[in-house]
Amino acid sequence: MSEIKKIGSYRWTVCALLFFASTINYLDRQVIGILKPLLESNLNMGEVAYANIVTIFQLCYGLSMLLAGRLIDKFGTKIGYGISVLLWSIAAMGHALAKGVIGFGFWRALLGVGESGNFPAANKTIAAWFPKKERAFAFGIFNSGTNVGAIVASLAIPAIIIKWGWQAAFIITGATGFIWIILWFIFYEIPEKKRKLSAGELEYIKSDIDEQNESEKPVPWIQLLRYRQTWTYFIGKAMTDPIWWFYLFWIPGWLSTVRGAGLDIKSFGIPLVVIYSSTTVGSVFGGWLSSFLIEKGMSPFNARKYTMLIFALLVTPVFFAQSSGVSTWGAVALISIAASSHQAWSANIFTTVSDAFPKRVISSVTSIGGMAGAIGGAFISVLAGHILNFFKKAGHVETGYTVMFGIAACAYILAWIIMYVFAPKVKKVILD
Repeated sequence: MSEIKKIGSYRWTVCALLFFASTINYLDRQVIGILKPLLESNLNMGEVAYANIVTIFQLCYGLSMLLAGRLIDKFGTKIGYGISVLLWSIAAMGHALAKGVIGFGFWRALLGVGESGNFPAANKTIAAWFPKKERAFAFGIFNSGTNVGAIVASLAIPAIIIKWGWQAAFIITGATGFIWIILWFIFYEIPEKKRKLSAGELEYIKSDIDEQNESEKPVPWIQLLRYRQTWTYFIGKAMTDPIWWFYLFWIPGWLSTVRGAGLDIKSFGIPLVVIYSSTTVGSVFGGWLSSFLIEKGMSPFNARKYTMLIFALLVTPVFFAQSSGVSTWGAVALISIAASSHQAWSANIFTTVSDAFPKRVISSVTSIGGMAGAIGGAFISVLAGHILNFFKKAGHVETGYTVMFGIAACAYILAWIIMYVFAPKVKKVILD
């Protein structure tokens, strides 16, 4: 017991490093969403141009994730994660040099390439340091950093812009990544190389019977597509990640131009803080709930399955966010519930990969699903840009948002049905 307590402190140090990385990741990612009203007024950037910039990021993010996952599986999380954060930090700061759509598109593309390593590296790190019964909770803590990043961005970016200009927002947020890189290389190591880690401590980390004595033989990427478990994860990510992208990149503009009745960049931070604060709770609680069910004797598969169903159902009321009878703060509450349910869903869908696959391919499988989510996000960005632009020209932009919230309301329950009809039972994959 004393040994477990000792490793517990370091395992949660690892989790804290992952949390910090995801916070920086979303801080860098969210800046442009908060700048959307400013870009429209100062740079004359419309809905379609903005959608194109977001789409470029998502496509580069998704396609690069395939390569990132393979490289992280090959070279390890310590080197792979460090390079990923270095690249995206440089790209984030580079946005300050942009003068228009082409400049933002270039730096956004590079940001997508760098950020593509975040989730594959984090998922592999969690699988290395946590047994199955703790992974969803650990991932929930890591994933809550995305919400904290969005909260910090909502509060800090408007203040930075007012004081120093929008270029400073990119420079300051991008520079935080270099602090993380220093901490990562000082403190992180895989369990097998961690000094003062006893045999008992290592045995606890690897306490899942089916994960002991795993082969380290490389697995061809194409082989992973043979398994139903890969496609189940692919489908779930492709159908639900786009909704999170919509919240991330369009809710600030929605607050400014529709529900906020003209709120400027100085004024809509508080509603965003409310939304993203709730998602932090959802991320941690969603991870805890499935871990609790496993502790009570439920199989990991069923624990993830029923937890995801609960949160898929909790998303559906977001359909009414744009209803005329719902106040602005009522709409913010509905979006808060939906966004926090997404993070709870996300904490569980990520852990289905480490439940089903050996550790040596976790980054690769995670990257396949991440690519699906990002490509889906690119599609939803194009769709949102054209739908909102169409209804804005017709003088009914509110109708455009009603359509988008309707899509958001249906996506999770439809994804859940498809996933569990396609794969009613998922067993551990045995690789050659």
